[in-house]
Amino acid sequence: MTQRTDRIDELLKQEIGDLIAREVADPDVGFVTVTDVETSPDLRHAKVWVSVIGRPEARQASVRGLQRAMPFVRAQLGRRLRLRRIPEFSVRLDDSVERGSRVLRLLHEIEAGEAPGDAAAGESLPTPRPIHPLHGDEATADGGPEPGLPAPANRPARPVRLRGPNIGPGGRPKRRTGSGGPDRRPRGDRG
Repeated sequence: MTQRTDRIDELLKQEIGDLIAREVADPDVGFVTVTDVETSPDLRHAKVWVSVIGRPEARQASVRGLQRAMPFVRAQLGRRLRLRRIPEFSVRLDDSVERGSRVLRLLHEIEAGEAPGDAAAGESLPTPRPIHPLHGDEATADGGPEPGLPAPANRPARPVRLRGPNIGPGGRPKRRTGSGGPDRRPRGDRG
């Protein structure tokens, strides 16, 4: 995206969040936080990503309520903002906060030595399991990982090769040669 669309996305995120908090009076809309806005380059369409606290049914009801409120929000934005075109909004549920909190909960359970809890219905993340024995865990007789799991590869790392128009053979920067152009002339010769 360009800097302009990034600025517009941030402005729309702030204004839509303010309008939802203060102006939208739909009882279906619960506690909603606008997490991101992605505007198309032609400013005709925008995705509004929201995070909603509550049960899955309540979250879906909030998203439907927000989608019904978007024509009102768009009209209010037209009065507040000096933009040539206010995009049409589609509301999307952002579940990244929930996934992040589940990952943190699983990490705390693993640190405490507990078995990670079962995944909730429809969970998108798999439950992690140890691949290699951790410090203090019992290993197999030969000291390797559990049977059936692949052993870690002990290959040397490949060197990183730089590429590009200013990189010469061997990955080193090219040396500049020649006069270097009109700005490389002595000061007295410029004119």
